[in-house]
Formats: sequence, C-alpha cells, structure tokens
Amino acid sequence: MNKVVFTNRYFGELSIPSAYEVTEYYPRTYTDESGRSSAMIIEQAIDRPIGCSPLTAVKPDDKVLVIVDDKSRTTPADEILPAVLERLRQAGVRDSAVTLMIALGTHRPMTGPELQEKVGPEVFARYRVANHAWDDPAALCNLGKTAAGTDIWVNKLAVDADYVIGIGHIVPHRVAGFSGGGKIVQPGISGPVTTGQTHWLSAYHSAEEMLGKPDNPVRREIEEVAARVGLKFIVNVVQDSAGKVAGVFAGDPILAHRAGCRFAGGIFGVAVKEKADIVIAEAYPAELELWQATKALQAADVVVKPGGQIILLAQCPEGISRSHGPLIERFGFRPLAAVERLVAEGAVADLNVASYLARVGNVLEKNRTILVSQGISALQSGKIGFESCSTAEEAFLKAVTGEEGRPKIAILHQGSELLPIL
Repeated sequence: MNKVVFTNRYFGELSIPSAYEVTEYYPRTYTDESGRSSAMIIEQAIDRPIGCSPLTAVKPDDKVLVIVDDKSRTTPADEILPAVLERLRQAGVRDSAVTLMIALGTHRPMTGPELQEKVGPEVFARYRVANHAWDDPAALCNLGKTAAGTDIWVNKLAVDADYVIGIGHIVPHRVAGFSGGGKIVQPGISGPVTTGQTHWLSAYHSAEEMLGKPDNPVRREIEEVAARVGLKFIVNVVQDSAGKVAGVFAGDPILAHRAGCRFAGGIFGVAVKEKADIVIAEAYPAELELWQATKALQAADVVVKPGGQIILLAQCPEGISRSHGPLIERFGFRPLAAVERLVAEGAVADLNVASYLARVGNVLEKNRTILVSQGISALQSGKIGFESCSTAEEAFLKAVTGEEGRPKIAILHQGSELLPIL
C-alpha cells in the first residue's frame, strides 16, 4: 500500500505513511453530456420553472425584492441575476421597482466592492442593492408566529414587496438538512429572534438526524416563515467539486428546492462503510470564519468513531465570527445541558449563538478535536475548546501519538459540503 499525500492550500502537505489505512472522500465532479454552458443551464431552468408560473408572469406594477445570498456562499449570483432581471423587464417591471437584498442572516454586512463583485458591476450600477439590516429593529417587522410558536421577524422590504425571489445554492446543511429554498428568508432576511428560535431546535438533534434531510423540524419552520413572508420563486444552483454549475432548480420554493436536494445528494453524498479513528476535515470552501467552518466539523462527527479524533483545517481569515465572536470566546463550546443552563440563567440570550455553542460543544465533548487555523490563535482555540496546531502535519503527528494498532483515517475533502452516508 502506497503512502497518501494530502495537500491543503493553506496548511501545506501531509504525507501519511502506508502503515495507516486511509479513505478519502470527495464531492463529485459533474459533466453535462449535452455540452450546455452554465448560462444555458441557468436560463433554461428559469424559463421552465418547477411548480409555478415563469417570471414573465409577474405583474408590471409589482414591487419586486430579489434576495441574494452573501459572500460566505459560492453562488454565482453575477451569472444568475442578468437572466432573472431580463425576465422581469420582459414582464414590464421597471428597474426602479426592483430591489436586491443581501441575505446576511446574522453575518457581517458586505462592503461596496464585495457587493459589486457578488451581483456584477452592471447590476450593481443599475439597481438598488442593500444589505439586510438584521441588527436594526427599525428595519424589521413582526408577522406573528408560526404554528409551532416561532416569532416571525423579517425585513420590512420583504413585506412591502409584491413578489419575492430568492437566489442561492444547495449543499448539505447541519441545521436545515440542505441549504437553499426558504433559507434565503430564514435566516437570510429575518430578525435574530426568529433565527435563534429556529436554530435552537437543531441543538436537540444530532448531525446524523439533520444533515442531508430536508424534511426536518427546522426546515418546516423555515418554510412556514418563508411562505408567510411571500417568497414565491427561487433560483438555486448546485455546484460540483470544482465550483462549476452542475444543476439549476427554479420555481416553487418547496418543489424546486426538493428537486435540487435530490440532485445535490448525488454530488455531495459519499458512502461511508465504517467510521474512522481519525478524521481530517477540510473546511474549504466555507472557511471565511469559524462560524461557517464548523460545518466540516459536523460532517466529521458523522464519520468519526465515538471517542475518536478530528482534525479541522480551517483558514478563518475573519476569525471566530465578526458578529458573534466575543460571546463565543467568552463562553466557549459546551454540551447542550451546559448551554441550557446558560440560557436559563440569562447569560446567553441569543439562541442562535446558544445553538451554535451546543452543536459544536456536543462534538467536542465526544471527540478530541484539533484546530489548524491561520485566523484563530492557539490561545483563542484553547479558550473555546479546541487543541491547536499550526500545520496539518503537526496535527496529524499529535493525533496518531498514542494510537494503538493501525488506526483508520478518513480525509474529508471540501468537508463543509460533504454528506456522509453510513
């Protein structure tokens, strides 16, 4: 058996000797046998929507809100928006009646140059483009509660619009099963109270119960919120391991999304025959900050044996979280019972953060976890519950020291997007 050489773009080369049994998991690459360009795939999907009328049926006098996911997502919005906006013009909708909003959730606002890059310079110059002001109560309004009791706080611009369109991508997601669909509204343009309540639900379910399963309690809340807000049409892309558009699913926010999830499962789903003693998980491409990078940790949690070890490779140039970092660093990751006490005592009022602390804390409680990050110091790593190393090789040597026999090792390439299937 030959040694395995694994290279991470930020943390160097790791050569794993042949004495170890290594299994590598990758998202698939996709080839469109028809030879269509991504532009053709996008336009054909928009013109043949699933479960609803095409965009050309929008009324000329409608005020339209187009919601676009943010910098933390790889959605090629600059390729999708021209096709969407052209159909609105064909329907007679004036440019001045269209607003583009960035679905930040509770992420930091995007800068002017970032907005221009995301939507494309021509669209940026021609249309109003705004960040969702999730932390400004004056920008939000309340629409009551869902049937399950979730408070619905959402950006006022969505309520004022006659027609709401969502643009995003579909990958496996620990909280919502898959990204995409109604997530562009919740948490995309919702208030932090709503986001906290829906995400807190996920803390009571394991990664195996939620990851890759769109019919789950959180997704049901998300879709009820999106329907109440008036989301009528989505354009969701599925990209392959190279970031190439493999499929586009447009139309009804639920029917088109479910079709996209089935397709995404074929790209990101990997069959895992047995769990590993040590899992090396790349956070790429979701590693702007730890808040997103721990998606790879959740995938690793499905693959690692109980009491095993996880090495998380996450660049995190923006640190732990621009929006929530101080609170995370203050309390650190803790198992659910400990976070429940913090919530009951009023120490952590933000349920979105509480959910995050518990979801990651539950993984760290079960497994030794080593963080390799350029954006998070060893001191910060220790405060929040990780061990720390500066390179993949250093972390690997630390993990195998003391392991008996021939430990099984799994490598999750692009781990933030993988869907391990046992």
